[in-house]
Order: sequence, then C-alpha cells, then structure tokens
Amino acid sequence: MARAKKIGPAKIVPEAEALKQAVRVLGKGQPVAIPTETVYGLAADATDGEAVARIYETKGRPAFNPLIIHVASPEMAEELAHFDEVSRHLAFAFWPGPLTMVLPAKKGSPVSALATAGLETVAIRLPRGFARDLIAAFGKPIAAPSANSSGRISPTTAEAVAADLGDRIPLIVDGGPARVGVESTILSLDGRDIRLLRPGGLTVEDIRAAIGVAPSMPGAPGGKVEAPGQLASHYAPAARMRLDAASVRPGEALLGFGPRRARGVKAAKAVLNLSQKGDLREAAKNLFAHLAALDAERPDRIVVEPVPEHGLGLAINDRLRRAAAPRP
Repeated sequence: MARAKKIGPAKIVPEAEALKQAVRVLGKGQPVAIPTETVYGLAADATDGEAVARIYETKGRPAFNPLIIHVASPEMAEELAHFDEVSRHLAFAFWPGPLTMVLPAKKGSPVSALATAGLETVAIRLPRGFARDLIAAFGKPIAAPSANSSGRISPTTAEAVAADLGDRIPLIVDGGPARVGVESTILSLDGRDIRLLRPGGLTVEDIRAAIGVAPSMPGAPGGKVEAPGQLASHYAPAARMRLDAASVRPGEALLGFGPRRARGVKAAKAVLNLSQKGDLREAAKNLFAHLAALDAERPDRIVVEPVPEHGLGLAINDRLRRAAAPRP
C-alpha cells in the first residue's frame, strides 16, 4: 500500500491539553499519534474505512495485517465481539491494561473490515490513561497500531514518533515515555483453546495465575498472520542484528543485559544496557529506545547479549528475534 503524502510537520501537544484537539482530528478521518501504556499508537476511527486506510498508508503497512481495536469500556467491547466466561474473566482481571484478545466478531459490528483484514475475528484492547479518555470522548472505538513505519522500531516517546511519521500526520500527543515499553500481549480465545499469538506487556505467568491455565505457546515466526506483530521481520532497526552475543567485534554496537559484558566490549562502537541489574521490566521499557539509539550510531551490526526467556523476557526475545530476522 502506498505511503501517505507529506502533510506535516505534526503539531506536538502535551496530553493534558490535547483531548479536544485529538477528538477533532479523529472526527475529520485523520490519524493522530497517542500515548498508551505499551507504546505510542497511530489512532483513527475504527468504524471509518477511509480513516483506517490512512493508518495503513501512513505506516506503509500491508493490508493483510489486522489492527487492534481499542475501546473505552467492557460494554463497548461487547458491542464488537462475542465474549465467553474465560474472556470476560480475563477482561475483569487485566483491563484496562496491556492485554489484547482476539475474539469472534459480532455480525453487524461497526468496525471496518479493513481494520480486521477481512477476518471473522476482531482483536480488542482496553488501554489505560489518555487513550481510554480519548475513546470515551470520541464515542467510538479506534484502531491504533504502533505509530511507526511498518516493520520498524516501535516508538515509546513522542519524539520517536515525530522523527519517523512527523511529516505524515497532523498531531502527536505527548504523554512522556511509555510505561511498559513493549506492545500488548495478544491471546486468541475461540471457546476451545487459549493461544498466545504475541507475547507482550502481560506475562504468561500473570495469565496462568488469573485463569489457572497457561496459554499454548506460539510457534516460530512466519506462520499465518492472525494478529498484529506476527510478521517474521518486524520491529527492525536499519542495522543488521546478531542475538545471544558472547563477544563484540570492532564497529559493532552492543545492547547489553545485566551486570556482565560480552568479550571485546571495549571495541564496541556504542554500548547501552537494557538493565544493569537484570530487571526484565526495566529492560522492556528500554528496549525500543535503546535499539533506536544504537541504530543512530550507524554500526556495522547491533549485537545483543542473552535475555532470559521468562516473564517479560518472552516478549523482549520475541521482538529481538523478529528485529533480527531476514528482511523482505
């Protein structure tokens, strides 16, 4: 799909002053970049096909990749999808928050078929903070993928959005750094099975504690696209990447984790640490900003020290593997 024409530079407004302006932009069928607790989103009216098309155009996103529909309340969500006992329990436990559920879409749902990529399911999330307030004031659900060029590093600040999309959108709402730093966890619930389509800001351990069973885990990247964030190559910097690095070569930049460094660190072009103390929550919050900062140094390659595969480490490693995957 073609990219949107230049219309910027975007106006950047603090969230405390932005609600009415953002509602006006949405009402005109234009996208607006907004803060959420996970990453910054590119929001537009989910019921307006032309507005949804502008999201795809602005991001350069393939039309087969569905969007998450954000709502202001469980009642708004129930108008769009069929909930069962388990999905209602998860909504009660984790909404508002970084959980997206892929559910059977209701017949007659006002959500544009373009937003769901023609699937018979719809991905729904109830966010915290400004995003929720905006949806409530607008009175309709919004589609809101990450506010970045498709496949590239997700933005966790208004400045990161402006550097990427600032000439293609009219308004960026500045809510400061995103609190979580990685996108929402996506679960598929079809009444028979609970599947993890994308690890994210809600851990598998939290889900198991809430419902007594863990979701089945995702397979290797590159299968059928059922939800956002499932493309094999995604979240990618311009530089190529090497994961689970035990050493650094001259000209490479190092993304570290924990107190001990890879061999040859003194030869690195640049070094940033996701969390010196090995805190996965801190690492998730820093992930995309640190990747962008290292990429700006134009290294020969970005190499990444191992990150544990538990808790938020599952989401961090998912993003890193997709960022390092062969590019289309």
